[in-house]
Amino acid sequence: MKQAFSSATECWKTILADAAKNASLLSTVEQFARANTAPVQVVFGTSGWRGEIGTDYTFRNLHIVTAAIIESLQTGDAEFCRAMGVDDFKEVQRRGVIVGHDNRFLGKEFALDVIGLLETAGIRTWYAGEATTPEFSSGIGMLKAAAAINLTPSHNPANYAGFKFNPADGGPAGTEITSQFEKIANRMMSENAAVSVAPPERVEKIDLMDLYIKYLAERKTIDLDRILSFVRDADCIICVDHVHGSTKHRLKRILGESEKIVHLRENDDILFGGIAPEPSEKNMEGVMRVLNSSEAKFRIGAIMDPDGDRIRHADATLQIPMNYFGAMALHFLHVHKGYQGIVAKSVGTSNFVNAIASKLNIPIRETKVGFKNFRPYLLPDASERAIAAFEESDGISGYNHTLEKDAMFGLLLAIEMVATLGKNLGEYLQDIMNEFGAYYPDRSGIGVDRSLAGAALVQKLSAIQKKYPTGSKMTIGGVKRTVANLITVDGTKLVFDDGSWLMIRPSGTEPKVRFYIEARTEAGKQAVFDTAERLTKEALGIV
Repeated sequence: MKQAFSSATECWKTILADAAKNASLLSTVEQFARANTAPVQVVFGTSGWRGEIGTDYTFRNLHIVTAAIIESLQTGDAEFCRAMGVDDFKEVQRRGVIVGHDNRFLGKEFALDVIGLLETAGIRTWYAGEATTPEFSSGIGMLKAAAAINLTPSHNPANYAGFKFNPADGGPAGTEITSQFEKIANRMMSENAAVSVAPPERVEKIDLMDLYIKYLAERKTIDLDRILSFVRDADCIICVDHVHGSTKHRLKRILGESEKIVHLRENDDILFGGIAPEPSEKNMEGVMRVLNSSEAKFRIGAIMDPDGDRIRHADATLQIPMNYFGAMALHFLHVHKGYQGIVAKSVGTSNFVNAIASKLNIPIRETKVGFKNFRPYLLPDASERAIAAFEESDGISGYNHTLEKDAMFGLLLAIEMVATLGKNLGEYLQDIMNEFGAYYPDRSGIGVDRSLAGAALVQKLSAIQKKYPTGSKMTIGGVKRTVANLITVDGTKLVFDDGSWLMIRPSGTEPKVRFYIEARTEAGKQAVFDTAERLTKEALGIV
C-alpha cells in the first residue's frame, strides 16, 4: 500500500492542523482503519473503550471487541447475567440490541459491521443511526431491549472513535460486565484471532428520538408543558451550540421551531471544524455572543458535546459549569419540585452542593469518577434514590430519569428553572450562593506519554498520597497549609485546613493526568493548580 503517511496518527495530525483544507485525507485514514491489523490492549475506562481511528480503533479490533462481547453473553455465569439484567443468552437474542453511533467518521460503517456480527450470533438488532447517548439509555427501556452498543468517544477530538455498552437497565456497563469483555478481547488479541464479518441481511431501523420524547412524557421529571408555554409566551432567547454533534436537530423535535431558539453549528461536520468538541469555556464563545446581543428578559445558553451526554450552561452574565449547575439542580428539584432522596456526586466535584445538601438535610453520596458509579442511586427501585446525580465533567441526570448523563435533560431543566422562578440562571445561582456560601472549583491536567498510561501511571501517582498524609504541611501560593484530610476513593484528594482541595487522578480514557481543584477565592485557584501540577511532575519524575 503506497501512502504518503507511515501511520494513521501522522495522517490525523495533518488533517487536524487544517481541517477544512485536508478533509480529503480521511480516505487515507479509512485505508489504515481497514488494513491495520495490529492488536491493541482493550480497556473499558470510565465511559467505554476508545482509540484513534486507524491506529487503535480499526475494523479488525472493533470486530474482536464485538466478538468478545458476544462470547461474554454466550458464556456468562449467573453473576454476569444478573449484572446484564437477563437470564441467559437466549433472552439477549430475543430482546435484542440497539446499535448506533454519533457523527464520527466511519460511524455507520463500524455500526453495520457490529450489526452483522450480532445477527450472525442470532441476536435481534435495531439500527439507530446517528443518535445521542441518553437516547440509547431511554430506548433500551422503551423497547425492553437487552442492551445497546453506542459507537462514540463522547467529547474526544475527531480522530477518536469509541464503544459504549449499556445493559438492560440502560446505564453504563459496570466493571463486572466490562472486565469480561476486556478479558476475552485481550485473549483474542494475543491469539491473533480472525473474526469473519458478513454484512447484515436485514437492517431494522429505529427512531430513538421518538422514544426519548415519549420517555420524557412518561417519567414526568421535566414539565414539558411549562417549558413549551415559556418558549411560546415569555420574552426569552435560548441559544444552543451543537458543535456539529448528534444533538443537532433533536431539540427542535422537543421544543419546536421558534425564532426565539438559536441553534449554532448544527450542520454536518465530522471534523468539528478542527476543534476539540467539548463543552468548554472557549467553545462557549459563540453562545455568549448571541446572548449578549439580545435584549430579551430571559437568556438561556448551552453547549453540548457530540454524543449529547455533556452540557455547559450560561446566561448573558456568566457561564455556569456543572459544578454549579448540578447544585442548582438539586436545590430546584428538592425545594421547588418536592423531590426527596439523596444527592450523588463524584469525588472531584465541588463541595458547593455539599453545603446545600447539609443545610437541607439531604444525604450526600460521593463516588469514584465515572457516571456508571451513580447507577445504585438512579435505579427506579433504589433504596437511596438520587434527586440529582452529576459530575464536574459536565454530566447530569435526575430523579426518575436515565441512568446515563443527559445534556438534553440538562437544558430542559434549565429552561424549567427560569420558567418557574422568573429569574435568569445567574440570578438563581447568586441567590443560592448568598444563602449557602461561595465556592470556586476548576479542573485542568497534563498529557503523559502513551506508554505510561494504565497501571504504571497509577503506581507512580500513588507516591503523592504516601508523601502527603493527613497532617503533613505544604506551601500553596506562599501560604503554609496543612493536609486536613486525605481521600483515596479515586486518585489522591488532599483537603486543606482552609477548605480548599486538590485531586490528582489518571484519566480513564486518555493518556492524561487530570487535576480537580477548589479554592475559597477566585484569585486563589491558580496557586492550587500550580501545586497540583508540581506534585504530579514530582511523582512522575518530570523535570
